[in-house]
Amino acid sequence: MADINPLLPVSSSDGSSNLTGQATCRRPIKVVVSIFFGLLTLGLFAALLIRNNGPVDYVDVHENERGSLASTAFEKAENLKPVSRGPAAGVSEKSNWAFGGDLPDYPWNNSMLSWQRTAFHFQPEKNWMNDPNGPLFYKGWYHFFYQYNPNAPVWGDIVWGHAVSKDLIHWLHLPLAMVADQWYDKNGVWTGSATILHDGKIIMLYTGSTTEGVQVQNLAYPADQYDPLLVHWVKYPRNPVLVPPPGIGPNDFRDPTTAWLTSEGKWRITIGSKINKTGIALVYDTKDFINYEMLDGLLHAVPGTGMWECVDFFPVSETENNGLETSINGHGIKHVVKASLDDDRHDYYAIGTYNDRNGTWIPDRPNIDVGIGLRYDYGIYYAAKTFYDQNKKRRVLWGWIGESDSEAADVKKGWASVQSIPRTILFDKKTGTHLLQWPVEEIDSLRLKGKEFNQVRIQAGSVVPLDIDSATQLDIIAEFKIDSDALDKATGSSDASFDCVTSGGAAERGALGPFGLLVLADERLSEQTPVYFYMTKGSDGNLKTFFCNDQSRSSKASDVDKHIYGSLVPVLRGENLSIRILVDHSIIESFGQGGRTVITSRVYPTKAIHGAAKVFLFNNATELNVTASLKTWQMNSAFIQPYPNL
Repeated sequence: MADINPLLPVSSSDGSSNLTGQATCRRPIKVVVSIFFGLLTLGLFAALLIRNNGPVDYVDVHENERGSLASTAFEKAENLKPVSRGPAAGVSEKSNWAFGGDLPDYPWNNSMLSWQRTAFHFQPEKNWMNDPNGPLFYKGWYHFFYQYNPNAPVWGDIVWGHAVSKDLIHWLHLPLAMVADQWYDKNGVWTGSATILHDGKIIMLYTGSTTEGVQVQNLAYPADQYDPLLVHWVKYPRNPVLVPPPGIGPNDFRDPTTAWLTSEGKWRITIGSKINKTGIALVYDTKDFINYEMLDGLLHAVPGTGMWECVDFFPVSETENNGLETSINGHGIKHVVKASLDDDRHDYYAIGTYNDRNGTWIPDRPNIDVGIGLRYDYGIYYAAKTFYDQNKKRRVLWGWIGESDSEAADVKKGWASVQSIPRTILFDKKTGTHLLQWPVEEIDSLRLKGKEFNQVRIQAGSVVPLDIDSATQLDIIAEFKIDSDALDKATGSSDASFDCVTSGGAAERGALGPFGLLVLADERLSEQTPVYFYMTKGSDGNLKTFFCNDQSRSSKASDVDKHIYGSLVPVLRGENLSIRILVDHSIIESFGQGGRTVITSRVYPTKAIHGAAKVFLFNNATELNVTASLKTWQMNSAFIQPYPNL
């Protein structure tokens, strides 16, 4: 029987329990507004710093640009714009990209479309999926919940899907965890987070969209806490437990975080919002997850960043190589704030110092603050969420990988979107500014036949084919050594202002780049996706390195995204350049320099599929020879199917 009182309600001063779902505030909302304007001033000052001083510099041995060797001319990718469906919900509707103009649908056949489905990334059997929700490890099982439309391969009718795994790789689908069946979530059971309490009980806070389209926070808990599969969930009878506070719009209040303990023994959460164009994270304390107290100030705010959704907050160790439980604080601990910006659909993070007493957080470097600095991933990756895995003492990151083809193609294939390979996440002690993301170790269990290619010399302007039998499910680890004489001889130039996204792709040649790998390429290179480094040398003699992914020639199809992705990657003195690439049909996840910079792409080739997919090394630099050493593995498919007899 379900425990209808999973937590002990805190009695109010008159002895009765306050179950109205209304948070109490320490001071009137004008205090929050005054703090907001103070933060606005600070943000403007930070913006001035960025304008005058530029982004933070690193001791980079190299910098890179895009490189793509193609005999065909570069075709500029069309700009894609998000499409909105249905009534204005005031929320990121998580739709895929729509295509402007009169671009015709490509005549996809069943062979092409069936090839696009991934083999070892998590996805439902059919239909639409988006944000990861409430991941946790409980009684021997990893649990993963996700935004799901059970009725169509497009966004809408959002409920919570649910799957379990013993290893984060092989998954069993369970029945839907929560459906939109109450007035407070009738328009969608949206994103939420799990918290494991002292006694092992689980609570789930999630955003519901009411029958009037107001965003409210709701409480749910397992019907049977002794069930390791957590199949059945109960919604608190007196939901919602939180409604938008004064001064916050009804559509600007969503995505509660995992709770953490304060030094006073209270539980604390943060919720994403905005005031005008300033993204903010509201902070609430609670003892019972039913009654809440809104703190005077904000966890953090950054002007000009718009609505913050899917906010995440967690500690990282400056000294240890393991993850930390969410409530950990103290000496040698930094805290990460991450926000998904609804305005540009990217996940930004920053590292800083958390003040437990007043519930505020300050970035270490304001010029790379949340929303204006570093991203988890420079490709198609959004709404990420971490959880602490007490089973292996690590922090694990999940992220939603959307589609970048046409909606018509999604309808034809009957599904849309996948989840990234779960990644461990650690503080980068060498740079002090970045996080390191890396595929969880369990992914290595899928490796089959491997090959090594040692000390392959790649002359400037050359392409080297690799003898790999099948190239649609691969794990590739590559290291590149640079001709130091060429680096010394290279003259400084304006290339130091290089940018992966705007500088023309891998076909544009520079003295020190591009060079790397071509994946999902056909024999004639009519389709190819370069993953590469591009180095630049400034007039001051300093080298920088960029890590890029060029989709401009990834497909002959007209109705797919062909953007170029990438960013600066710190390369410290004495380090060789390194890449890890996971290729899984229409997904390419690329990790540069041990995961300092990560790029995820969705590509939809028409020719470079099945046995026609190849891998090449390339060097499109004009003055640089490169030596590459690689290890490659064919990857097995993951076991992902319904749980038997449920």
